[in-house]
Amino acid sequence: MERNEEQKLISKPPVVVVLGHIDHGKTSILDFIRKTKVVEKETGGITQHIGAYEIEHQGKKITFIDTPGHEAFSAMRRRGVKSADMGILVIDATEGVKPQTKEAIEAAKIAQLSLIVAFNKIDRKMEARPEQLKRELTDYGIIVESLGGRTPVIETSAKTGQGIEELLDIILLMAEMEVLKIDFLSPAEGILIESLLDSQKGITTTLILEKGTLEKGDIIATPSATAKIKMINDFQGKEINKALPGQPVQVFGFTELPKIGEGFKGFSDLETARNQIKKERKEEKREVFFIDTEKKVLNLILKADVLGSLEAIEDILKNLPQEKVILRILGSGIGDINPNDIYLAENAKAKIFGFRVKIDENAKFLSQRKKTSLKIFEIIYELIEEVRKIMEKLLEPETKRIDLAKVKIIALFKKKKDNQIIGGRIIEGEIIRDVLAEIIREEQIIGQGKIKRIQEKKEDIVSASKGREVGMLFISETEIQEGDILIVFKEEKKFYKLGIN
Repeated sequence: MERNEEQKLISKPPVVVVLGHIDHGKTSILDFIRKTKVVEKETGGITQHIGAYEIEHQGKKITFIDTPGHEAFSAMRRRGVKSADMGILVIDATEGVKPQTKEAIEAAKIAQLSLIVAFNKIDRKMEARPEQLKRELTDYGIIVESLGGRTPVIETSAKTGQGIEELLDIILLMAEMEVLKIDFLSPAEGILIESLLDSQKGITTTLILEKGTLEKGDIIATPSATAKIKMINDFQGKEINKALPGQPVQVFGFTELPKIGEGFKGFSDLETARNQIKKERKEEKREVFFIDTEKKVLNLILKADVLGSLEAIEDILKNLPQEKVILRILGSGIGDINPNDIYLAENAKAKIFGFRVKIDENAKFLSQRKKTSLKIFEIIYELIEEVRKIMEKLLEPETKRIDLAKVKIIALFKKKKDNQIIGGRIIEGEIIRDVLAEIIREEQIIGQGKIKRIQEKKEDIVSASKGREVGMLFISETEIQEGDILIVFKEEKKFYKLGIN
C-alpha cells in the first residue's frame, strides 16, 4: 500500500453486539460495563436510550450495540449483527445452551461474526458447569480455545464483576488482530440501528458509521429515506460537530422514517441522493387476502415505540402458522395509540396491541366507551404469546374418539327411568367408569349411554378387563336387552396449538 493510501486509514473502534438466551445475563453484563466504563460528561452520563453506547478501556474505545426489546428473535439479532465486528455469546453457566442460544449461534454464523463466549453467573460455584458447557458447544460448531479451537471463553459474573476486565481485554485483542482500519476520507457509509418519531424533535435516528466521516450539513440516504444532517449528538446526548467510524451517534434531518438495519451512504447533493433512492426502491406489494369462509380470522392493529421493534414483531407474526386461523395486520405504526386506531379497530372488529407505547387521553376515553380490546406490552415475547393464545382460542377443540372395549350383555337386573342395572361379560379390551358406550343390536347402532359405576361381586371397582363378568350402572334412554353389545369408548378434546413455521 502506498504511503498516501496508508495516511487515509485510521483505527476504528470495534463494534460489539451481545447475544444469548433470555435471562442469561446479557443486560446485566452491559449494565455493569456501562456503569464502570462510560466516561462521564457534563450531561451526566447516558441520558437517553439510543440503541448503542461507547466505552473506554485501556485508553481505547469500544462500541456496544444495545439491541432493544426482547432478544429472543432472530429478526432483532440480525439487525444487531449487521453492524457489528464481533459478538459476545452470553450463556448462563448454570443452565447451558438454550433455544435462543442456538438462534444466536446461527445468526453469528450467517453474518460470519467472530464470537467470544461469556459463561455468566460463574459466581454460583455449586451450580456452574463451565467445562461441561465447553464440550456441549462443540455440538453447535463452536470449538473453544481450551479444546483446540479459536473461540475464547471468559467466565463472568455481572453480579461481582468477575471476568469483565478480561472480556474487554479480549475484545481489544481481537480488534487488533483483525486490523480494524478504515478510510476516513471516503464518502460516509454505515448502518442505521434505530429510528423513531419524537413528538418534540421529529424523526430521530441512530447510526453507526462504518467508514468516512459525518458532519452537520452532509447529505445521506438509505434505500427508503434521505436526510440533510441538521444536528449530530453522541450517545450521551451531547451535540458534536463530526461523527467518526465506529462511533454511535444520533442524527436529525430525515424527512421520512427510514427502516431499521438499512445501510446509508453519503451523497454530494439531495438530488443525487433522491435519484439513487428511486433507483433502489422497490414497490412494496400489498398482500391481498382471500378469506376462506371456513377459516377464522384475527384482525390486529400494532403500535410500537420504534421502527426496529415494530418490524421485529411483524416479522415474527408473519411466521405464525395460518392454516386454520388467518392473522391480518390491518394497521401498524410508530407512536402512541390515538383515536384513529380506536375507530379502525371498531370498524374492522380488530384488537389493538401496543409495544412500549402509551394511550393518549382521548383514545383511552374512546376505547372504554367502545369497549375496544386493547393491550400494551413491554416484552415482545409476551405480545407474540398473547396473539398465539387468541388464535388458538378462536378454534373449537377437535374431539377424538378412542375405543376401549366390547361388552356382551348377559343380564338386565333393574330399570328405573334411564338408570339400568345390567350384567355383562367383557369380550375385548378394558372398561372404566364414566365413559360412553354405543348399543349394538343385530349389528345396528340403536342408541348410546354412559357407564357410571362398575361392580364385581357387589364391590365397586374402577376398571375391568377382558374375560371378567361385571355389573354396571348404565344410563341411557334406550332400554338394554340381553344379547346386546356395548362398544365402550371415551372422547378426548384436542386443543389446537400454534407452532412456528
